Amino acid sequence: MVILLLATACGFSRSYPPVLDEAESLMVSDPASALSTLNGVDISEFDDSAVMARWALLYTEALVGNRLSAPTDTIVNIAIEYYDRHHFEAELAKAVVLRELSHTSGDFDELASALYLQKEKEFFLFKERARRQQVMLLGLIVALLACGVILWMRQRMRMQALQHRALITEASVLKSQIDARCSDVDRLEGKLRRLLDSRFTLIDTLCQTYYESQGTKTERKAIVDKVKSEIEAIRADSLPEMEQAVNDCRGNILVKVKECYPEIKSADYQLLVYLASGLSTRTISLLVGETVEVIYKRKSRLKSNVKIRVEPSCPEIMTVF
Repeated sequence: MVILLLATACGFSRSYPPVLDEAESLMVSDPASALSTLNGVDISEFDDSAVMARWALLYTEALVGNRLSAPTDTIVNIAIEYYDRHHFEAELAKAVVLRELSHTSGDFDELASALYLQKEKEFFLFKERARRQQVMLLGLIVALLACGVILWMRQRMRMQALQHRALITEASVLKSQIDARCSDVDRLEGKLRRLLDSRFTLIDTLCQTYYESQGTKTERKAIVDKVKSEIEAIRADSLPEMEQAVNDCRGNILVKVKECYPEIKSADYQLLVYLASGLSTRTISLLVGETVEVIYKRKSRLKSNVKIRVEPSCPEIMTVF
């Protein structure tokens, strides 16, 4: 908007100096006074090419009115070029006629010619000043464009910096999540290793018992007693470890059960831990000391209660059954 205002301010101004109106009013009654008035204007100080064109047209008309010839066509051509460029037909036609009359019906006058040449010099000064103004305007436009480009580049760099910070923050969050997952994996690997070690220890103990009792009458009894002791050990000590393993491996599914179903009975929760650990119905019956039929019934009731209270918030709980 600033550039457009600066570019159009000079070309479209129509504030004519009062001296031009005064000279025009004297043109018919006293052309000598009109010419004198126009000669008294310093045209190098004009700020508008429209004002310059009107002065040139009036000046040529005053010369014709005083029957004076112009040494050159410089001044009348100022009006002709301006009105032709801006398509002012009436003024253009008048200027062309005045140019012809200034050559055919005028007399040479040395003082008038000297004043005419002085006005030519003033016109050239006007053109030089206008050229400097154009250069300054062009420089201002370039400076404004440069400032605009600089501001745009700074804004772009600022946006890129914000994007980079956002990406760095996102990468930091992802790294934290990956570190947490790696920690979980390490913990699960340790738990699985301990479970495997305990399983191998159990197999080794049973094999030792079988080897020592092999070929004797007490062989079956010794094996059975050993298995019973291991079952009792699991029944007494392994529930917390199994619960932790299920939560680690299945996304804290038992924690969600306690949150959604806080009134669950301890016996039902124990059954749920065994089911989530993947134990068979026969194994569970041995661990809790109840028949297989009772375990089936308890499992069915527990499934119904969990479906009502837990499934809406934790759909994956039904995979336990």
